Amino acid sequence: MTQHTTEPAPVPEPAAARTADAAKPGRDRYLDLLRSIALVRVVVYHLFGWAWLTVLFPSMGVMFALAGSLMARSLKRPAASVIRSRIRRLLPPLWAFAAVALTMMFVNGWNPAKDGARGLAGLANYLVPFGAPPYPEQLGSASGLLDATWAVQAAGPLWYLRAYLWFVIASPLLLWAFRRAPWPTLLAPLGLTAVVGTGLVTIPGETGNAVTDFAVYGGCWVLGFAHHEGVLQRIPRYLSVSCASLVMAFGLWWASGHLGPDGWDLNDIPLAQATWSFGFVVILLQYSPSWRELPGRLAQWEKLVTLSNNRAVTIYLWHNLLILATVPLVDLLYRVPFLQSERGVEAIGSTYTLWMFALVWPLIGLAVLAVGWVEDLAAKRRPRLWPDGTERRAGRRSRTGAAVHGG
Repeated sequence: MTQHTTEPAPVPEPAAARTADAAKPGRDRYLDLLRSIALVRVVVYHLFGWAWLTVLFPSMGVMFALAGSLMARSLKRPAASVIRSRIRRLLPPLWAFAAVALTMMFVNGWNPAKDGARGLAGLANYLVPFGAPPYPEQLGSASGLLDATWAVQAAGPLWYLRAYLWFVIASPLLLWAFRRAPWPTLLAPLGLTAVVGTGLVTIPGETGNAVTDFAVYGGCWVLGFAHHEGVLQRIPRYLSVSCASLVMAFGLWWASGHLGPDGWDLNDIPLAQATWSFGFVVILLQYSPSWRELPGRLAQWEKLVTLSNNRAVTIYLWHNLLILATVPLVDLLYRVPFLQSERGVEAIGSTYTLWMFALVWPLIGLAVLAVGWVEDLAAKRRPRLWPDGTERRAGRRSRTGAAVHGG
């Protein structure tokens, strides 16, 4: 994820400098803001488990759409080099996470060799996630430092990397198809979801999960193409918003008759997830203002938006494990003398998740400092500990001042 400079120069720029700067393709801060909101929503959802968050803001659909838009932009270059670049940026952060997660699993007694050659071969997905990385369903004990299902929760987000990898590989073909037949290509994933995501056709095992993920979020990925190619902007806004609203209404209607174990959690209802996310993304991208910098009061979040975009892979990979790490930290409250009364224990129990929420963000910050620089190495950039744009903006002010006063 590339760095973006946003703060205007403190002194007037020469006309030639302004023209040259305007011609440079920069980061779209509206899209960066959406990615930051999506990441925060993912963390909050995995912490509190509120099903309604999947309706309020379908983060995964938004993230796939943004990635699709950036992929279409990159495919101006030769496809093979773009795919290599995207995979290279993905794998080192995955390896850093896998080194920690697998070490914890092995130390706690997990032996994938018990599943034979298939179990050992599955470990290759921690190197290149073409399939689902294996992990134990139960590890440790309920009375241990972490919940017995901690490995499932820690490795759960890795499905996104598998789906992202396959979208990247398929993008040259998808973009070729989109440019020749935009509407069939755009709507085909919804049709595929109606087949494989409703039980009409069942594909067993992880292959079925991979195909379903590809279908559910394929429409959002191709919407990213449509955004980059300007297709959405050529449709009257009233028409696209009206059609998107109808698609979303269908998604809610379908969900109402197919509620899963967690009620309105769209993650358990593939066709509802696909249609709701599709319509939601259409509206977000149709209203896309293409900011070069965050306006008004949003400007106060400039640094955090820049940081989260520069460390999006790190935040996504580590957040679930860090949520689990807050549990033993919150448990320390039970050792505080004045909280050991019945009322104190009750107070801790009633606010336990809020304490986890307060602690997970500093832990994410520590993860950014500890391993976030791996994303820079993967992108062939100079490693940075806290890339919130401060250094780049300071450099821009310095260069601008030199250009104005240097004669």
